[in-house]
Amino acid sequence: MAYIPRLKEEYKNRVISALKEEFGYTNVMQVPKLEKIVLSKGVGAAVSDKKLIDYAVDELTKITGQKAVSTISKKDVASFKLRKGMPIGAKVTLRGERMYEFLDRLVTSSLPRVRDFSGIKATGFDGRGNYNLGVLEQIIFPEIDIDKVNKISGMDITFVTSAKTDKEAKSLLAELGLPFKKN
Repeated sequence: MAYIPRLKEEYKNRVISALKEEFGYTNVMQVPKLEKIVLSKGVGAAVSDKKLIDYAVDELTKITGQKAVSTISKKDVASFKLRKGMPIGAKVTLRGERMYEFLDRLVTSSLPRVRDFSGIKATGFDGRGNYNLGVLEQIIFPEIDIDKVNKISGMDITFVTSAKTDKEAKSLLAELGLPFKKN
């Protein structure tokens, strides 16, 4: 028997029926689902030091368990001394089993390690059912060894769902365990 992540199992068994009941879906295919999670990290100082991109890619690879890629600039920006084609960040896109595994680790072990944590803001929705979360320090992830970190930096985590509205997406993410702040 193949391994199935805990959150994927929970989605199939509990979340689908809860969302069908809440929004009155008639078909299982109408229920929104989590399609992918994208982690991205901008490294502005990489203009002067190319090694910083390698560190960022390495950190994202450790955090997600999947090889990250460096992102390159699309145009010249003279005031930042930036040329087209220079590497300026790193990103990784998670789908399927790795996506559910990362979400489980994020909710159970990483977010509780944030200083003075009282939940995540519910204002990060984009109007189309996607949610953006900013993490200020990469050291909240247990995979990162704090002694080997050369510079504390943040990253953006984007949850892409198949939901049509922000309300549906928020219900889906809350059912999957994301701790939203109570208003």
